[in-house]
Order: sequence, then C-alpha cells, then structure tokens
Amino acid sequence: MTDRPHLAVIGAGPAGLAATVAAAAHGVRVTLIDSAAWAGGQFYRQPAAELRARRPQALHHQWRTWERLRDSLARHVEAGRVTHLTDRHVWLVERGPNHRPGTSDRGGPHGDFTVHALLGPEQETPVEVRADAVLLATGGYEKVLPFPGWTLPGVLTAGGAQAMLKGTLAVPGRTAVIAGTGPLLLPVTTGLAAAGVDVAALVESADPRAFVRRTRALAAQPGKLVEGAQYAAQLLRHRVKLLTRHTVVEAHGEERLAAVTVAALDTDGRVRPGTARRIACDTLAIGHGMLPHTDLAETLGCRLDGINVHVDDEQRTDVPGVWAAGETTGIGGAALSLTEGHIAGRSAAARLHGTEPDPRTWATAAKSRTGLREFFAALDTVYAPPARWTDLVTDDTVVCRCEEVTGGAIHEAVEELGAGDVRTVKLLTRAGMGWCQGRMCGPAVAGLAGCELSPSRRPFARPVPLGVLARAGEAEDDRSPAPPD
Repeated sequence: MTDRPHLAVIGAGPAGLAATVAAAAHGVRVTLIDSAAWAGGQFYRQPAAELRARRPQALHHQWRTWERLRDSLARHVEAGRVTHLTDRHVWLVERGPNHRPGTSDRGGPHGDFTVHALLGPEQETPVEVRADAVLLATGGYEKVLPFPGWTLPGVLTAGGAQAMLKGTLAVPGRTAVIAGTGPLLLPVTTGLAAAGVDVAALVESADPRAFVRRTRALAAQPGKLVEGAQYAAQLLRHRVKLLTRHTVVEAHGEERLAAVTVAALDTDGRVRPGTARRIACDTLAIGHGMLPHTDLAETLGCRLDGINVHVDDEQRTDVPGVWAAGETTGIGGAALSLTEGHIAGRSAAARLHGTEPDPRTWATAAKSRTGLREFFAALDTVYAPPARWTDLVTDDTVVCRCEEVTGGAIHEAVEELGAGDVRTVKLLTRAGMGWCQGRMCGPAVAGLAGCELSPSRRPFARPVPLGVLARAGEAEDDRSPAPPD
C-alpha cells in the first residue's frame, strides 16, 4: 500500500468521512485525522460506549447515512486503505520543499505536506503525518453574541446543549429557553424536549414572513421543507411556545441562571418598548449561526471568499494539492458537506493518480451541491442576528471572556481612541488575546467596532507549547492505529 499516493484528510465529520470513503475507493491511501475519539463530527456525535445507549438513533436524523459511512470507513480501515487517527489536534499544515506552485497536484515524492498535531487531551505530545496532498474538512463553530448576563452558569450555546445530549445523554437543566436564530435551534429544541426538558420557549429573532420572499430556492428542496414541517409538528406535540421576531435582552441570576427577559423586535431590529417579558428557566441555549473554521487554510495561503475558503468545481483551493469541503467552504449543513466531500475525494483520487477527473462521474452530487448552496444562501438572508443587537451590550457586559474585556472598554477603544477594526481593538484592549484567540469574541468585537469580521491570519490553528515548536519536524510519521469504531 505504501506506493499508493497518500491523502491526509483533516476532520472526520460528514465532509471528511465522505471524502475519505470516496478517495479510498479509488485507489488512494488515506490518513483520516480528527481531534475527537470517534468519527462523526458534531452532526454524527455518538454517546460514549460506556453509556450503553439503547437507541442512539433517537438523537439523530439521517441515521442510515451515518451507518453507511461508518461501515464503509471500517471496511477501508480493515483493508489497510485508511488509517484513522483520533485525538490528534492539528495546529499547522506545512508545505514541504518539494511543493511548487503550478506543479501537478501530486507535486513530487511523498512528504510534500506535513500535518503537525498534538496528541491526546493534554495536547503536549507532537505527532506528524506526511502526505502528498491534503483535504481540509475542518467544519465550523458557533457565532457567539454577548448580552447582559450571558456569562452566568446555565447559559450555553445551542450547539453545546446538543453536544451534551448526543455525547453524554445528559441535559443541561430542567427548564430551558432556546433562543437566537438559525435552523440549528429546531433540532436542539425538539431534542431537549424529547429528552424530558421543559422548553418554556423557542425565541427566534427571524421574521417568518421573510420566507415568503425566498419561495423559489426553498421550494427547490422539498426534503428540507418536509424536515421543517416535522420539526414544527414536534414543537406542537411538546407544547413549545414559539416567539418569532423576539430576542433575549438579559439573563438573570445570582450564582446561576434563574430567568431571562425577552422582548419583541421592530422591523429595524430594535427592541420594541413595552414588550419585555420575564421567563423563569435554569438553562438558556442560544445560538446565532455558525462560522467556518479556516485557520489551517489561511496558514497554507488559501484564498478566502469573505470568511469562507474559496474552492473550484472540484473543491480544490488555489493552493496546489489542497482540497476543502464542508462547512469550511461555507456553512450549509450535513447534506451539503456530504456532497462536497464526495466530490473532493473523487477529484483528489484522480489527480493524485495523475489523471484528469471526469466531472460526469459526480454529476448527481454536483447538481445537489448547487441546489443546496442556493437553499442555504436563501436561509442566510432570513436567519440573520438582529440588526441592532449591539444596542443590548452595556458598558458592564463582558465581551471577551478570556481576557475579561467589557463592552465599555471596547466602546472606549472605538469612540475615543479611534479603533476601526478588530486588530486595533485587540491591541488596545486585549480582546481576542486569550486561549480561544478571538473565536468566541471576534464577531462581537467586529460588530461593536462597526467593521466586517476579517480573517485572523494566525500563524497556528491552536496554542502550541514552545517545546513542540522547537522540535517541529523531528517527529516520526504518525501511523498509530485508531480504536475500532
């Protein structure tokens, strides 16, 4: 097997799994690298085996798709075509001396790319994977927007609540409010309600009437409309109160969350006076959409379209030998990630063998990709955070939790010191200098500064011990076997 071209796939969510299976089926040796202990990503997150879940499929839809991916991966691993490396936290992908812009995608002998990762939960032991090409399927992360009280225990992101339920079979509390905007709120609400949580309200800031102006793109995806209708039926069955064109104004509590105040929004996205109401709860799961993980792509020099990694019709970036698929190229859900991953894997396999791929072999996937991209582009215009969400951020509101930077400090940097971009605010206030490197507070800082969220251009995708940097390039090629799925 070692004489076969070698593809490193980073990320074992829907896009990474689809790409791995497609590439391995077409004669490429694949190393699948992921930070989790098991394949699946957030969408197919599984409870730990020790929990002995009797019906894990109850927490998922598209379960049969997961079973096919899981079984295909297992067959390729058993046959030696795929090496699945878990608990590897990738901090850099490095182009080697044999890599030359403009050369073929295989680019020469093995070792043109080196994937640098940290092993295990402590993330202190360096490991490396050398490959002829790299496919980035690094997914996305939640957009967090602050408001008074959002740092109280009991307040968490919508995705965090879903991960807790899927991964640990636990719920964050007894009475919950689900709030924010976006399609993720529906499975989170129905999942918690089915698990026995009393969901006091689903607070959605979007206006349902906005869907009427997007009927063409929405009608082209009847499966998605059926899915939405199923969620609506579950909301009715669990008697969840739906508050549209509303937002959370404040979270209340002493040592932990006790209640939230919500209010209606006007057509300009401002809170309507006199509409505030207080809802008792011990959990607030809130989300305002997602952002793509692009750190590794940025360090490789890949072009970005706004905040998304730019790819062509084959899912190739503009850096030879680098493909990207899934949420990193634009947030669009699991179905779109699967189609992009399949196309990327087929393209990478062909080009690593030195042949021109035939797009007709993935024509069905390409058609699906086009339709799903149009669908989610339409959703993006509907599911947008309230236009005036920054009005809720008081001077005392913590914006950057890592460095404890308040809204007042950011307002001062912008209004009195002339900061007009995220980087200048960071230099003046330390907002974004903490462990998360601005992933949590970046959108909020950009909103308060009145600028677009721009690429971070960090040298590494995660914090790295100095000792690891000093020894970079000395580690053996990582070929450790992974635990069975």
